[in-house]
Order: sequence, then C-alpha cells, then structure tokens
Amino acid sequence: MILLGLGANLPSERHGPPRETLLAALTALEAACVRILARSRWYDSAAWPDPSQPRYWNAVVALETALDPVSLLALLHRVEGGLGRARGVRNAPRTVDLDLLDYDGLVRNGPEAPILPHPRIAERGFVLLPLRDIAPNWLHPVTGASVDALISALPVGEDIRPRTLPRDA
Repeated sequence: MILLGLGANLPSERHGPPRETLLAALTALEAACVRILARSRWYDSAAWPDPSQPRYWNAVVALETALDPVSLLALLHRVEGGLGRARGVRNAPRTVDLDLLDYDGLVRNGPEAPILPHPRIAERGFVLLPLRDIAPNWLHPVTGASVDALISALPVGEDIRPRTLPRDA
C-alpha cells in the first residue's frame, strides 16, 4: 500500500480554500497515472509550531501507481508547485503539502530522497488519525508498531479532530 498525507492551511489563488486545493491536488495526481484507492475523512488540526496560524485541513489517501518512490516524490513536488506551494521556512503555513508516508513498506534511510517511511510519521497525530481511517491494520515498516499503538503514544491533548462534513465531501 502506498500512503500519502495531505495538508493545507492557506487558500490558493486558483482553487480557493484549502479543501478545494487538496481536492485539486488529488485530481492532478489522478491525471498523472496515480489511482486513488481510498481517502480518509478530513481532519482539522492546529498549526505547529505556531498554533496562532490558520488551522490545517488534513487527510491520508491510499494510492496505486507504477511510479517508483523517486518519481512519485518528484510528481508530488510538481503538483505542489502547480498549486502555489513555495518552499521556504520549515513548518510555515502552506497552500498544499503532499507527503509520501509509506511505499509498500519500503525502508530507505540513505541520503537520497525519499526517506521511507516518512521520518516523522510516528509523531504526527494529524497523519496517524486519518491513516487509521483507511488502513486500521497498518504497521510501521521499521518498528512494527500498529497505528493504534502509535496513536496511543501521542502526547495527550493534541488539537486534532475530524471535520464535520459528509465522508465523501
């Protein structure tokens, strides 16, 4: 299973609010040989490290593609750029963020990108909660920890919750 994290907390010029920009990202991926198999509910999460910034829209998708991890990451960066993502300050607000979380359990730690699984997946409730929606039996490829165990290990009081929209919205 290939898993992709989606996030945005700023509107884009072309698509407007974050949710619409993220849906546009999925459409762009599907137009480029990526098949979306499942999408989690949308989640609402506080910006980090500065919670005074706009709140994030987050989701996780499972996908299928013939692209290898390097080519898929390059595609993700092209889609982000096409949707107005400007890379600059780490953890800054953004119009779109597409993270390759897991590629069929592949483990890559070398200097080449992408590092797999995503190096901070186990620390991110805004990734783990939506991941559980679509892959409740997922195991971390390095530690073997279940998604439920990783969620249980998150700090208490993280400000992440499902958005109140119909699941298919």
